[in-house]
Amino acid sequence: MAVNLDFIGLLVKITGLAAADAINVCAFAVLTMVLVSILTYNPNKPKIVLQAGLYFVAAVFIMYLAYAFILLQLLTTLTEQIRTIGPYVYKGFAVLAMIIGALNIKDYFNYKPGTAGTEMPLSFRPKVKRIIKSVTSPKGAFVTGIFVTLFLLPCTMLPLFVAAGILNDLGYTVITSLPWFLYYNLIFVSPMILIVILIYLGSAKVDDVSGWKERNVKKLHLAAGVLLFLVGLLLLLGWL
Repeated sequence: MAVNLDFIGLLVKITGLAAADAINVCAFAVLTMVLVSILTYNPNKPKIVLQAGLYFVAAVFIMYLAYAFILLQLLTTLTEQIRTIGPYVYKGFAVLAMIIGALNIKDYFNYKPGTAGTEMPLSFRPKVKRIIKSVTSPKGAFVTGIFVTLFLLPCTMLPLFVAAGILNDLGYTVITSLPWFLYYNLIFVSPMILIVILIYLGSAKVDDVSGWKERNVKKLHLAAGVLLFLVGLLLLLGWL
């Protein structure tokens, strides 16, 4: 029974962090720019748009899986070398999750584009737009997805960092953490997959998605912030 409870507790933590990361205005914005670029060069070709969107999402999934393993390995090395910090690592990640959550909640009440830790810095955006404008094919979308993740890291990495810290604290290795990171990233990219499919089916237009994101950007920050803050608080209190 204890094993089941431990599993359920970890499942709740990873799910909460991944869900908060999935409600990410950065990822939505970049995906819509990619789809606009593809539509510009391939009008009236929904299959090309579908392939390009899924290729882009696949690149994001693969790269974030790689980043997760890098983070876990760095944390493992750090805690092995400085064993005295071990007891404080778990609480530290709980506090970090609460801080990120609080920053997102702040964006609901006082929104400023490019806020550190919650959105892509404004200085990155012109570079990302230039890269995305060159996308004309599914293969190009995949390559672009690989490079663009580097610019997305400032606004999407922190929940993943907390998840890697939790797994490290529980003694997970790169191999044993694979199912959890696959699960995390699947949740992370699921909204992007849904957007691509809706646009392919004609149920939504890229402009509709982009406009919806702009109209609800504060609510997205609030939802992500509440999730992260609650997960962090429960971790800090030892209830998860």
